[in-house]
Amino acid sequence: SGGHGSMFLYAWLHMSGYDLPMSEIKRFRQLHSKTPGHPEFGETPGVECTTGPLGQGVGNSVGISVATKMAAARFNTDEHKIFDQHVICLCSDGDMQEGVASEACALAGHWGLDNLIFIYDSNAVTLDAPAKETQSEDTGKRMEAYGFDVQEIDGHDMQQFLDAFNVAKRRDNGKPQFIIAHTLIGKGVPEVEGTFKAHGEAGAKYVDAARKALGLPTEHYFVSQEVYDYFAEHKKKLLADYEKWEETYNSWRTKNPDKAEMLAHGLERKVPSDLLSKIPDFPKDAKLATRKAGGEVLQPIAQAMPLLMSGSADLYGSTMNYIDGGGDFNRDDPGGRNIRFGIREHGMCAILNGISYHGLFRASGATFMVFTDYCRASIRLAALAKLPNTYIFTHDSIGVGEDGPTHEPVETVSSVRLMPNIDVIRPADPEETVGAFVGAMQRTDGPTFLALTRQAVPMLNDVDVNLRREGVLRGGYIAKKEKGKLDLIIMSCGSELQHAFAAAGQLGDGVRVVSLPCFERFNRQPQKYREEVLPNECRKRVAIEAGVTEIWYQYVGLDGKVIGLHQFGLSAPGPEVMKERGIDAQHVIDAAKALLQR
Repeated sequence: SGGHGSMFLYAWLHMSGYDLPMSEIKRFRQLHSKTPGHPEFGETPGVECTTGPLGQGVGNSVGISVATKMAAARFNTDEHKIFDQHVICLCSDGDMQEGVASEACALAGHWGLDNLIFIYDSNAVTLDAPAKETQSEDTGKRMEAYGFDVQEIDGHDMQQFLDAFNVAKRRDNGKPQFIIAHTLIGKGVPEVEGTFKAHGEAGAKYVDAARKALGLPTEHYFVSQEVYDYFAEHKKKLLADYEKWEETYNSWRTKNPDKAEMLAHGLERKVPSDLLSKIPDFPKDAKLATRKAGGEVLQPIAQAMPLLMSGSADLYGSTMNYIDGGGDFNRDDPGGRNIRFGIREHGMCAILNGISYHGLFRASGATFMVFTDYCRASIRLAALAKLPNTYIFTHDSIGVGEDGPTHEPVETVSSVRLMPNIDVIRPADPEETVGAFVGAMQRTDGPTFLALTRQAVPMLNDVDVNLRREGVLRGGYIAKKEKGKLDLIIMSCGSELQHAFAAAGQLGDGVRVVSLPCFERFNRQPQKYREEVLPNECRKRVAIEAGVTEIWYQYVGLDGKVIGLHQFGLSAPGPEVMKERGIDAQHVIDAAKALLQR
C-alpha cells in the first residue's frame, strides 16, 4: 500500500524472476520505464495494484480478500479446493492514518476476512515529521477493536517476522491478521536513520559510506549470484507446488464443466453478445426514475452475468441496485452477490478496485451522486488502472429537491467527465438506461459512471426503442431529426432531454434534437458519425443540463448557448427547484430564438 516504497517491490520482482531486468531497475522513474515512481497496475510485471495515494492499497487488499472468499464459495467443491489463498498487504504509518484505511479495516474485521494479513511497517515516521506529532492512539488496540488478531515484533529480526507470519497464515479463526513490525527508518545510514529525512532523498549522498559500513560491495545495483541462485531454487519449489495445484484444477474442471466455463468467462471478462436483447422493453406508459429503471435492468443482466456483484453504501432502498436472489456477502455467506458497505463511500470504492484487481468478478457499487467527492481518489485510480468498475450513482441533479443543496449535485457530473478514461453516462429515460447499463458491462478497459435520477422521467416514445438503447452505446445520436432545412440543434442528456423535445416542438421544422448521454463514448466515434450527428455547418446550437455549463461548449461552440447552473440548488420540491433555477423548455426556446434572429 505504501507505493512510495516502489523500488523495494521492484527489487523483489527482479530477483524473483519477473520480466523486470536490471536495465529497468536502473531506469527507475524515467520516461517509459517499467519502474515508475509509484507502482502501476498493467505497466510492470508482478504489480498487482496501482498504489501511491496512501490508504488505497489497504482498501484494495480488503477487496482482493473479498474476491478470494467469493471465488472459493462459488467454485470450490467438497472434493476439490482450487481457491485457497492469503492476501498480504504491506502498509505504513501514513497508510493507517488515512480514513479510507479505517473504513476498509472496519469492514475486514466485520466480514471476518481471515485470509488477510497486514504487515504494518511501524517506523514512527511520516513524510514531514515524527509520527508522534500527528498520532497518539494505540494502532494495535484499534485494530483489535475492529476484530483483528494483532502480533507485535521487531521488524529487523527476520526469525521473529517469519514466526509471526507463519502464525498468521495458520490461523483460521474468522479474524484478519495484523503484524506490527517496529522498524528504524533509514537503518544503516546514521546521518538520517530514525528521522523523517530518511523518507525522501536526504540520505542519498551518504549511500556509498553506508554501503562500506554495512560491508556491501561498492558496485551499485549489485545482486550476488548466491541471491539469484536462492530465488531460482525457490522458484522450482513453487513450480512443483503449482503443478500439484494444476492436477487438482484439471480434475475439478473435468468434473465441474459448468463451473469451469463460468470461471473462464470471468477471467476473460466475457460479456454476452446478446445482452441488450435479454432486457425486456419498458411499457410505453412507464413513468419511472432512471434509478428505478436501472434496478429493473440490473436483474436480467445479473442473470446473464453470474459473476457481477453489486454493492451499496447503506442505500440499496434508494439506489435500487440490489441483485434479487443474490444474497448478502458476509462471514456466513461469502457467496453473496450484494455487499453492504455501510456509510463508507471511500472504503467501498477502494474495495471495488480490489475486487477488480483480483480479475474474476465484475464490481459495481452505488451511492448518491453528491457523495462522489467522498470516493473520488479511488474512482480516479480505477480510471488510471483501467478497471471495469461500474458506479451506479443516483440522485443526479437539483431534481433531488427537498433534501436541498447539500444533496443536489451541480458540478459533480461534469467534474467526473473531466477525468481521463472514465465513461460518464446520464440516460434520459428507461430505454436509454438499458443502453447505459449494457454499455457499462461491455466496457472492460475502464470504469463507467452511471448518473441516474431520483425523480421520474417520461418515456421518449417518439424515439425508436432500439435507437435509444443503441444510441447510448455510441454516446450520442439524433433523437429527433429536422423535417426541413437544418436551422438549429438542441442537445441534452438525462432528465433535461424532455425539455429539448418540448422546445423543439415549438420552434419549427428546422430543429434537430440530439441526445448526448455519454460524451466520452461519442468522442470515440469515427469523425464521420460525429459529423452526421453534429454537422459543422450548423453553428446555431443550444444545450441544456441541470449542471455547470462549461463542458458543453465543446459541442455548442463559441456561437452556441448553454442553459445550465451557475449556483447551488435549493430545498423545495424538485420541479419547483428546476423552475426556479431556469431548467425548463422556455429557457431553451428563448435562447434558440435569440440565435435564430442573428
